[in-house]
Amino acid sequence: MFLKRPKPDALKPGQRSVWDFPRPPAIERESRHVRIEFGGETIASSSRCVKVLETSHPPVYFFAPEDVREDLLRGTGPDSFCEWKGRATYFDVVVGDREARSVAFAYPKPSARFGEYANWYSFYARPMDACYVGDELVEPQPGDFYSGWITSDVAGPFKGVPGSGGW
Repeated sequence: MFLKRPKPDALKPGQRSVWDFPRPPAIERESRHVRIEFGGETIASSSRCVKVLETSHPPVYFFAPEDVREDLLRGTGPDSFCEWKGRATYFDVVVGDREARSVAFAYPKPSARFGEYANWYSFYARPMDACYVGDELVEPQPGDFYSGWITSDVAGPFKGVPGSGGW
């Protein structure tokens, strides 16, 4: 059963509604610097990230492999499939004795539309110590399934809240 689309939150100045994001998702360059910290290390840091914008979801940020500490990633299974991007592989982040399991993912052979971003990494914000877009500390997308990053420039409601399974 699909639930009725929720009423979008009122926009504040400078915000975009996730309900105006398209399906299939759009890809945009991110102009702000984006970084991730875990276990006292900077895991990823970039001024050339891209973000994927999909209806009802906050942006999902992707980092070029050169901007990620790949020495701190360990491949893991299983994989997953996205109807828009293709099959994703997952990675643990390991720093010393700290480990966050299956918190990064990449698309080694993405669909043609996402081909330019093959092997770029995205990270779930919740298990990380801190994720920033510009100087703003992000809030993880609600729930444990989705990997969007909420910043003050996006308005919801966001998929992942209780009762949003059918959106």
